[in-house]
Amino acid sequence: MRVSPLDLRQHRFRTVFRGYDKTEVVALLTEASDDYEHALREVDRRRQDLIRVEVLLQEHRDREVNLRNTLLTAQKLADDMREAAQHEARLIVKEAQGRADLLLHKTQARLEEVEHDIDEMRLRRRTVEGSLEASIQALTHALEFIREQNRPDDKVLLHRPRQAEGSPQPQPRQSGVDQPRVADERG
Repeated sequence: MRVSPLDLRQHRFRTVFRGYDKTEVVALLTEASDDYEHALREVDRRRQDLIRVEVLLQEHRDREVNLRNTLLTAQKLADDMREAAQHEARLIVKEAQGRADLLLHKTQARLEEVEHDIDEMRLRRRTVEGSLEASIQALTHALEFIREQNRPDDKVLLHRPRQAEGSPQPQPRQSGVDQPRVADERG
């Protein structure tokens, strides 16, 4: 059976011969009931404080779980973003290397074409130089031949018949290739 402070205040003892002083017993019971009531109020207040603190503790634990989950989610998201960025960077580098290889291949092919064109032009130049040299030599020989043809030859004696007085004078000879020279050789 639980005894409440009210029970202590309202309880009445029987009177017996040679018993305790009634005033002292009532005073002690009143004081005990007051202390007991104060203790019960304190326990009740402490229980309410405990409940309030447990509620706060549960809220903090919930927040901690939420923060932990948020941090894990943020870490996973950061890892995913870093991995995606690294993957994209690898793709960009791979694409750039492909473009560089293609450009290098095109440049190499163009270089080979240019070198081939240069070699071909050198061959043409040599052919043209040879042709020009041959033409110059042919023209030089033709010029020398023409000059020799127009030069009087010391070995060849020209004999001209004497002209009678009244006969027409022969026309002076013109220099040129298209007039044949007539010469008699004696000797």
